[in-house]
Amino acid sequence: MTDVIAQRVAAARCGSNPSVIGRMKSGWLVIGQTQPLPGYCQLLADPVVPTINDLKGEARAQYLADMAAVGDALLAVTDAVRINYETWCNLAPSLHTHIVPRYASEDPEKATRPAGTVYDYDAARPFSLEQDGPFMEAMRRYLDLA
Repeated sequence: MTDVIAQRVAAARCGSNPSVIGRMKSGWLVIGQTQPLPGYCQLLADPVVPTINDLKGEARAQYLADMAAVGDALLAVTDAVRINYETWCNLAPSLHTHIVPRYASEDPEKATRPAGTVYDYDAARPFSLEQDGPFMEAMRRYLDLA
């Protein structure tokens, strides 16, 4: 059985993943299934590989470039003051990166720590196409994604 990331990539390929913002050269940009911080996204590698170390040469460089491009877009379309990039691949062993906008308005006790350790992702507001659609469209425009 494949892990949740591989399943989301498969759904993106066949057009049945509503959280897809767009196809990037290295994979799929999706909005997080929950929004612990507004604009939380993930980059899902396609083809699916276990870790970034399984990508070589141009494929690795492209993944990293796409990751940074998403961060640039988040800085442009949100009020974020910086972007955190978290690539763990521990629970779901398929390469994906959590791209998390961080805000000046955050509680100072949380602002300097990794979002995944101080925010309850499971309890956060769920993704809603109605609510998140304008953000997703702004990201598509900025990144020139179809």
